[in-house]
Amino acid sequence: MNDQPLRIVIVGGVAGGASAATRARRCNEHAEITLIEKDEHVSFANCGLPYHIGGEIEDRQKLLVATSELLVNRFRLNVRTQTEAMAIDRERRLIRIRDQKDGTESDLPWDKLILSPGASPIVPRMEGADAAGVFTLRNIADMDRIIEAVHSSRGRKAVVVGAGFIGLEMAEQLVRHDFEVAVAELQSQVLPPLDPEMASPLEQECERHGVRLYLGDGIDRIATDDAGNACGVHLQSGAMVEGDVVILGLGVRPNTSLATESDLPLGQTGGITINEFLQTSDGDIYAVGDACEYTYGPTGQNMRVALAGPANRAGRLAGEHAATGSCRPVTDVMGTAIVRVFDLAAGLTGLSLKAAQRAGIAAKTATVVAGQHAGYFPGATPITLKLTYEEGTGRVLGAQAVGRDGVDKRLDVVATAMHFKATVHDLAGLDLCYAPPFGSAKDPVHQVAFVAGNQLDGLAELTASDADLSGYQVVDVRTVREVQESPLAGCSNAINIPVDELRDRLGELDAGAPTVVSCGVGVRGHIAQRILRQNGFASVSNLSGGATIRRHSVN
Repeated sequence: MNDQPLRIVIVGGVAGGASAATRARRCNEHAEITLIEKDEHVSFANCGLPYHIGGEIEDRQKLLVATSELLVNRFRLNVRTQTEAMAIDRERRLIRIRDQKDGTESDLPWDKLILSPGASPIVPRMEGADAAGVFTLRNIADMDRIIEAVHSSRGRKAVVVGAGFIGLEMAEQLVRHDFEVAVAELQSQVLPPLDPEMASPLEQECERHGVRLYLGDGIDRIATDDAGNACGVHLQSGAMVEGDVVILGLGVRPNTSLATESDLPLGQTGGITINEFLQTSDGDIYAVGDACEYTYGPTGQNMRVALAGPANRAGRLAGEHAATGSCRPVTDVMGTAIVRVFDLAAGLTGLSLKAAQRAGIAAKTATVVAGQHAGYFPGATPITLKLTYEEGTGRVLGAQAVGRDGVDKRLDVVATAMHFKATVHDLAGLDLCYAPPFGSAKDPVHQVAFVAGNQLDGLAELTASDADLSGYQVVDVRTVREVQESPLAGCSNAINIPVDELRDRLGELDAGAPTVVSCGVGVRGHIAQRILRQNGFASVSNLSGGATIRRHSVN
């Protein structure tokens, strides 16, 4: 009889690895559990790093989610920080490790091995990339270096390269330190996962706070002074943007060398391939976090999703399976994410329209602008909510939202519905909280589902907010004053008939012409569309999101 306790070795801490280690202990009190982490801190809140740089999180210690001492004392883990995993011997069930403090190497035996090596920031090979003053942000040490540079900066100018989640967070926090901030992004918009009109309010918000945006303009090289310090960034357009603090927020690459050198296969997006129980092709080796691929719910395809939530949940399941031999299967990931950009929040879950089109999915969208709570209650502010759904079936594929308040609530509702394969009609029937300070009897989720359901059922067609309207009879049903103050963007041929006068002025329109109606946000446009459709107008569609969204869609 073998009395040797089960030996579980976990490579990498932070979200996935630390969750795996503590769950394994809770499920198996007698296992020998070793957690290896190459950095100094085994578990920290990497999503909180920008906010400590900006001073919103004042206490640095609050970023340390679980210290080595806690993991040792409470969970009796063998924690080895500043220790790097060098190679895996699958046949002998050994892992080669190196102590970074003294350089010594040794072999560590394992029965179950969990890989949570994370990902590394992308740093392009270019002139000046290694200059003083150039930073990426991935761990506590990176954060400390940026804080030192921020406090010692004389020019008080910064360049953020990349307008994704980290880039926008860092731009916001540097403004808090009274820096002149410029953001350069290769794509033509900030937050590239969003559809363009959903990103436009964020661009306006950045500019309102003094952030200069260089969109559609990638980095060419980093400029340095005579002392070798960064002093700015040369863009591909030839523009030179000054800054003695340069933040590279260009995304991450999965750390998969341990896996590939051990002949563990990778998937199409470069992450380690796993099954529903987080096992690699070797049933005794698991992978979690940014280095592996999950099943992406909207498409059913495997892909990397570098987010803390999926990493935590996957680590928990892998730890349980390694410790007991069983666990619930990992659920599909929707890629739900959110960011604050000054006074706005923006986020998404699942597929945007452009992502659905890239995936070859026949998709339609519906967009509404609605208050985050009852309009008659003080403090009501608008949310723009865009829903993506599958043509024909109505299956919800994703949502995007932008607003000052309540964005997270709506995205969480849609993400939950997507988990259960909901359709737009399912969304329309959800029983959600309502009281004036918190929501409306018809929540924005309901409203966007109503619009999508009407379109799905053939009651109301929508025209994309950025459509060329030159070939249509365009009827703007806002009031005369509204149209005078804000004409319909990109449309010089609109006929203004307020919706309350429409029934009496049908004779002014050509019932045989293809017609697009528009209002402020689409509500009056829908009424006008129904009036025209039931009065002999054969081809009538409503401009999605009305004049408000079109302003963000048409330059």
